[in-house]
Amino acid sequence: MTTAVDAPAGAPARSAGRVPARGGRRGRGLRRVPPIVWGFLLIPLLIELAFVFWPAINSFYISLTKWNGAGAPEFIGLTNFENLTSDPIFGQALVNNVIWVIGFGGLSIVIGLALAVALNRPRRGVGFYRSAIYLPMVFSLAVTGLFWRLLYQPEGSVNALLQTVGLGSLARQWLADPTTALYAVLIAAVWRQCGYIMVLYLAGLKGVDPTLEEAAAMDGASRWQRFWRIVMPQMRGVNAVVFAVTVIDSLRTFDIVWAMTRGGPYNSTQLLSTYMYQTAFSTVNLGYGSAIAVVIFLLAIVFIIGYLIRASREED
Repeated sequence: MTTAVDAPAGAPARSAGRVPARGGRRGRGLRRVPPIVWGFLLIPLLIELAFVFWPAINSFYISLTKWNGAGAPEFIGLTNFENLTSDPIFGQALVNNVIWVIGFGGLSIVIGLALAVALNRPRRGVGFYRSAIYLPMVFSLAVTGLFWRLLYQPEGSVNALLQTVGLGSLARQWLADPTTALYAVLIAAVWRQCGYIMVLYLAGLKGVDPTLEEAAAMDGASRWQRFWRIVMPQMRGVNAVVFAVTVIDSLRTFDIVWAMTRGGPYNSTQLLSTYMYQTAFSTVNLGYGSAIAVVIFLLAIVFIIGYLIRASREED
């Protein structure tokens, strides 16, 4: 017959099968956080909720109302969105935004990536070229727009350059011609954006493993094959960031278009953002303007989430 072994005197009694609570240590850790730390965390959170998230959420409700900013909004349901489908200016702005996303995004990424590859390796003067290419990002979009507006004047530098190289027949009033105004503004925006994209890709190229590229070169891979099959797969994270930034910048572009053309001539450079501003603050139709803002938000979400899903599937 076995007998139970007595516990040493003074030892704490433990019930069989009892496991200490895991949350106790975590709870004690939270209680040890100084109140000033909670203050530094909660105050910015409250400011963000009050000035960013609440206005954004409120705009969804305002898009369902008819409101001129005075008095109580009148709830009208989806009438604003129904009116958008038959609004010719909104249709023109939507088409222009598609052209802008493709042209602005495509040219910025291609030129920025080419510049990053060309300036990735250290050589004499490379720092100067990087700084010079990135310099336009220092200026605001409004200043950039005014600068390019002067260049596009009939007596400006663009027409003067065409005259110098013997292409004077191509000179025109670039911002007053509905067939060229949008593309003229697009060139100015790409000129500013490509330096930013170059910096992002330069950071990505610094993280590429050079031994893989050297091994592929020893196996006879061409420079293009090494870049496309070795370098680009290692920059999927950078590509996701570049895509998201480009799409968001394309859909929220306002300053440079407003500074150069204000959406004209004849709405040929009207984008969703400029039309939203004119509707909400020039004609003071805040409900209709909020509906356009909701469309911009949904387009950005669809583009970005769709790309991220596709990128995650490729990684799997």
